Amino acid sequence: MAAQIALGAGQILLGVRHGGLLDGRLVGDAGDRLAQAWIGAALHRRRPHDAVLSEEAEDVGDRSSADRVWIIDPLDGTSEFSHGTSDWAVHVALTVDGRPSEAAVAIPARDELFRSDTIGTVGGPLTGRIAVSRFGGSYESHHVANTLGLQRVSIGSAGAKAMAVVRGDVDAYVHAGGQYEWDNCAPVGVCAAAGLHCSRLDGSEIIYNQRVPYMPDFVICRSEIAGEVLAALDTVW
Repeated sequence: MAAQIALGAGQILLGVRHGGLLDGRLVGDAGDRLAQAWIGAALHRRRPHDAVLSEEAEDVGDRSSADRVWIIDPLDGTSEFSHGTSDWAVHVALTVDGRPSEAAVAIPARDELFRSDTIGTVGGPLTGRIAVSRFGGSYESHHVANTLGLQRVSIGSAGAKAMAVVRGDVDAYVHAGGQYEWDNCAPVGVCAAAGLHCSRLDGSEIIYNQRVPYMPDFVICRSEIAGEVLAALDTVW
């Protein structure tokens, strides 16, 4: 279900950008609105008893007390989407008792779909690279890069950065600038299923469906360097 929703919403978003008929803020607003409407309708039809937390919908009811909660970002990287790049994504995850149970991340402009139920374990040689924001990244990410000697690679949205680790393009993604649960729940679900290390910057477990859905920091990295990454963060976090 998560994969079907992520793929379908991605097709809608590609349609929104079709022909360049909309641009700038107009295309971003239309993408957010239309993807949310379709995802909301699909979940209401197929999973009517599950709670939903989405960036583009009002957080109503006592969602934080529910056992099963879908955490959605219909369009992760609205700025990248609006500017015509490929570094944007659709995030769909089902959490059970605060942990991602099923997750999917679509990167429609690259025709990619990553799903937790079929993803293989990330392997191969380390790249010596770390994903950072196009705006330069946080102090923490730069500290990890400097300590481990990692080359910085600028990538757009949170989902695109996380899937770069899954794809094997980079070895780590360190975030300390503040996000919400919908920004990283599905990426963390996919990355954990792929055998990558996922935690808060202090090494503690990431727990979702909090009453206030603010997720300020996390690290996703190859398991081979997790100890070094956390040790570096321990000196500044």
